[in-house]
Amino acid sequence: MSMQLYLSCNRGSHRINRIIGISLILTVLSIRAMACPIELPTATISINGHPLTVELATTPAARGCGLSHRQELPKNQGMLFVFSDLRPRNFWMKDTFIALSIAYLDKAGQIFSIQDMVPLQTDEQYPSSRPAAYALEVNQGWFHSHGIEVGDVVEMKLPLVLDIR
Repeated sequence: MSMQLYLSCNRGSHRINRIIGISLILTVLSIRAMACPIELPTATISINGHPLTVELATTPAARGCGLSHRQELPKNQGMLFVFSDLRPRNFWMKDTFIALSIAYLDKAGQIFSIQDMVPLQTDEQYPSSRPAAYALEVNQGWFHSHGIEVGDVVEMKLPLVLDIR
């Protein structure tokens, strides 16, 4: 085989390997993008007069994704997990890059637990201490810096039409 033919074949296999590599990366990125809902309904809630804009995670898919795969959470924003039933809850930080605090709420919106969560943690879980109707995730320290404590009530005016499953 001549040197010219060898180089030509070698370049062709590198080109194919690059195309396969790029295709694989694009596939992984598109699956990751599809795994998490891009747009969720939002609402403004208030705790002790402090407004907070929250995305509403009302379906199993939205709750399963939560704030994972995000690089940041804007100031005074969060995610409110709305459940169709009242039972003990358990959260973890798999694929979540943001340091978060979570508050568990009863059906009246009263906070009964606040916990700080460690990013990218799969070993540690953050259970509610009793049955919860809601869970509220915010940037870590948001509750503390706003003087929000266990016993405070979250004022919620949620949209009347929500698909809660």
